[in-house]
Amino acid sequence: MHKLLLVLSIAMLTGGCGILYKQPIYQGNLLEKANVDQLQTGMSKQQVTLLLGSPSIEDPFHHDRWDYTATQRTDRLGRTEKKNLTLWFENDALAKWEGDYFPEQDEQLAKQTVKQFGRNLPKEKDKKPRRR
Repeated sequence: MHKLLLVLSIAMLTGGCGILYKQPIYQGNLLEKANVDQLQTGMSKQQVTLLLGSPSIEDPFHHDRWDYTATQRTDRLGRTEKKNLTLWFENDALAKWEGDYFPEQDEQLAKQTVKQFGRNLPKEKDKKPRRR
């Protein structure tokens, strides 16, 4: 009986402190490698937005720089990895880009997300619009 109480109390203490498990956290833009590989100099901002989505950081003081930033924390110790893909525009045309991101992990995460959380719920077809 004492052993059982000891094991249960240790399990409760370590479980409550987060020693056993910390949920992985992914934040920022998920970029597909195929889309990043399609970037070409001279592309317009609209073309880049269609390809990569809107940037996570649009600097109000530097309108010609877009940053696609992502962070992930997957280990138990809470270490966070940061990745950044920076694009520079000249006269609203893509001039250059540099940085790193999680290409393989983003693709895998996008597939896992559908399995874990399901697809977005479809709109109800029979629902009538509200009248004001």
